[in-house]
Parts: sequence; structure tokens; C-alpha cells
Amino acid sequence: MDVLVIGAGVGGLAVARVLLAAGHQVRVFEQAPAPRTGGKALLVWSNGNAVLEDLGVSLAGAGARIDRIDGLASDGRLRTTMDIAHAADRYGFPTQAVPRSLLQDRLTDGLPGDLVRYGVACRDVTQDGDRVTAAFADGSTATGDLLIGADGHHSVVRRQLWGDGTVRPATFGTWQGLSPIGIDITDTTRHLMISGREGACGLMPAGKGLLQWWFDVRWSPADPRPAAPLAELRRRFGHWASPVPEVLAAATKQDLEFFGHHWNRVRKVWGEGRVTLAGDAAHTMPPTLGQGANQTLEDAWVLGRELAKGGDPSVRLRAYERARYPRISLVSRLARRNPANWRIPPMIARLFPETMQTAMLARFSNRLSDLPGRVTQG
Repeated sequence: MDVLVIGAGVGGLAVARVLLAAGHQVRVFEQAPAPRTGGKALLVWSNGNAVLEDLGVSLAGAGARIDRIDGLASDGRLRTTMDIAHAADRYGFPTQAVPRSLLQDRLTDGLPGDLVRYGVACRDVTQDGDRVTAAFADGSTATGDLLIGADGHHSVVRRQLWGDGTVRPATFGTWQGLSPIGIDITDTTRHLMISGREGACGLMPAGKGLLQWWFDVRWSPADPRPAAPLAELRRRFGHWASPVPEVLAAATKQDLEFFGHHWNRVRKVWGEGRVTLAGDAAHTMPPTLGQGANQTLEDAWVLGRELAKGGDPSVRLRAYERARYPRISLVSRLARRNPANWRIPPMIARLFPETMQTAMLARFSNRLSDLPGRVTQG
């Protein structure tokens, strides 16, 4: 089949790899003028790494392995701890923090050089029988047998299918950076999640001396942006226990970017006819579980599995959506509830020993995954 993919991010490239490997013709259209080199680090969990291996993508030597997540109070007291290495041993794939640009490079490696057409913004999608046509802002069009909207949070394809107003703001926003910060945690496999009355902070090694850091604060789209955001972060969080002050002292305004959290209610049916969605276009969610890219990779894997069964492509696309709905709706609901900012009293956390917390994490990771074999048991 001739498949059109809108968007050349993680989702679009993963879909392209899956479908090219199955023998389909694939064309990818991206509104950005060139491959994206920005973005911060993301967490590739065991389920995401399993998909990547199946796609022939290795993260060997990329980013940093994460073996432990510790939840701290703002005064430095340990609240909870999770042994990620235990889950990796059980399911056969590690968890890694990887700069987004590096992940995109690995997904691109080995793909045809002319696969992606850059600088074309999709404006309209129409169907006529067994053909789908995408119209672009420059006046050009492309017609194929299927169209996959992997065009992210601001998806044009989703708006064509669902209308406007389906993505809503959540209650938090994130100030984040990826910086060469020379403190002890930068060279470890330990990920810190710190929470207090002022908000939440995450610190995650990302390899080669880089530290991914972020601060979550209450937010709504109507809120004015601070004139000096880094100074505001230092005022709000600078009194927290080490290493938060050291991170804020080393950060620069050039490192800093902001994004507000958004979400949409996951639908049982995402697409129509020979059009479907993948990734954030189908399930925008807050980043609090670190599962956004991982669930996007799972979308690509399940889509390829369903199309490989043959038959009416429209039927197979609906089967893909039904297969993904139970998992992704669970992840989306949990992410929207913002568990990264739950204020768990230390006295309650101490009631659950580390071995129990580790087992709970393993069971939770298993529920999030659609993949067979080492990653999931059912």
C-alpha cells in the first residue's frame, strides 16, 4: 500500500520504519523546514525499548540508563524509592533517558534519504472511496491508500476528524532544560522526583555530562509569563534542599523552555475510513508518567501488526484503535491525575518497603504495555 504519514517526529518516523519493513510504500510530510534538532531528554521505558529493538533501532551508548527513581520531599527526606533495574531485569529491556534529538537520529538511521518532505504543512485531508488526499499550505497535494496523522498535540489531521476544542489545558506547566551540570547525580543512574508546596522538580541524568531538569508549577493558559522565568524559579525553589539550588545556580536562561500540560479524552474510535492517528495526535497527555514517547512507539508497533493481517485497510485501522484503547486510556487517565505531584507523607511511604514498591512498579509497567514476550505477560 501507499501510505502517507503526516509528521516526522518520533511517531511519524516509527510508523514509517514499521511500514517500510512490511513492504509498504511510505511518504512522510513535515511542516518544519528541516529535521528537528531541539528538544530536551525523554525517558524510554522498557516498553519503548522493546519496540525500538523490534524496529532495528538500538539505543546502545545513547543517553543514560536509569536504574532507580527516588521521590524526595523538598527538605531532602526520602519519601519513596523504585528499583527500575529490577523491572528491566524482569522484562529484558532497560530504561534510558535519551535526548529527543538523539532518539530521532536513531529512528532516522537507515531510512531512505528522500523519505521525508520538509517544509510542507498539511491543511486538509479528504477521502474518496479507497483513496486519501492530503492538501498542503504550498498548494501541493499527495494521494495514497492510507493516511496516518502523527502530527502531534496541534494535529491538523485530528481536527479534521474530531473538530476543534478536543484538547484541553491541564493544571500544570513545566519549565525545563537539558544542561551540562556537573553535580554528583549527573553521572549516576538515579532519577530524582522532588515535590513540595511550591511545585515539583525532576532531575534525570541524560548521558555525556548532561542533566535533564524540570520544574512543574500550577498553570493555566491565561497566566502571564514571568518576565525573568529563571529568576522566578530561583525565588520559588531556591530554598529547597540540595541539589536543587545547585541546579538552579548552574542553569542559564538559554537552557530554559516552557510548555503547558494538555490532555484529551482518549476515544475508542480515533479515525475514519482510511485515516487514523498515532501518538500525541490521538492521546495528548501531561508528561507526569514519562510514557508519551513510549506509548507513541507502541502505537506504531500495534498499527504494523494489524495491517500485516491483511484485508480491508479501514477494518484493520479500526482494529488498531480498539487494540490500543484500553492501554492508552489507562495511561492518559493516570497522567492527567498528575501522580508526579502527589504529596505522599513520609510516614505513609515508610509503610511500603522498597521490595513492595518495586513489585508495584513492575505490575504497573506490565499494565501499560501492549507488547508480548519479555515486556508483558498478558
